[in-house]
Amino acid sequence: MPWDEVAGRLKGGATAILPVGSGAKQHGWHMPMGVDALLAEWFAVRFADWIDALIWPTLTYGTYPAFVAYPGSITLRDPTFESLVHQIVSGLRDSGAKSVIILDVGHSTIARVARAISGFPSTSGIRQVSIRDGERYRRAVAEHARQAHGSHADEVETSIVLAVAPHLVWMERAQASPALTGGPMPGPLTPTDAQSPNYAPSGSFGDPTLASAAKGRFFVEAILDDLREAAGIHPPL
Repeated sequence: MPWDEVAGRLKGGATAILPVGSGAKQHGWHMPMGVDALLAEWFAVRFADWIDALIWPTLTYGTYPAFVAYPGSITLRDPTFESLVHQIVSGLRDSGAKSVIILDVGHSTIARVARAISGFPSTSGIRQVSIRDGERYRRAVAEHARQAHGSHADEVETSIVLAVAPHLVWMERAQASPALTGGPMPGPLTPTDAQSPNYAPSGSFGDPTLASAAKGRFFVEAILDDLREAAGIHPPL
């Protein structure tokens, strides 16, 4: 849109949506590194359909320290990322946005985004929405996921991408991470240290071989219902 149309829409009360999803983060051997950016944009479009919203370009760099051992995966220092988010939101507010929604598909960025916007007044109309925080999504994962453990490029995330963009998943390359003898530990994943509880030679942490588009549709619908509620549209529990 030309800037004058953007100005008119914002003056009329349109919400500004800032999607946050990495464009450079490993997702195993079976998915491309830009999966998070794709999901952020996909869900942002659906969210914008329900409200009078404009979508800004996806913020594709953030704090993703768990993946730095995998070539191509980029992470920013916390202060850099938080400053970036704060400056973008400030720019949206200066442009006339009365309502700003930051739509985040990551894990490690959630707390950092919260810190970035904590300096704004509570009445400023800035909200953070995570696709993974909703009650319906958590319930769908509990009901349909079969892997023993998982958190990244696993059964759940791979199923979601199979439902949204199946052409970006190469299931013949999917590899489960080794079984855990204790439990996942804080810290980065590693493709080389077989003694680490976070050993993930392919980059997947969990079992993406169990993924399916059918499961993905359950997860996606649950996320959409959670987002509808966040948008003020209240689906039944």
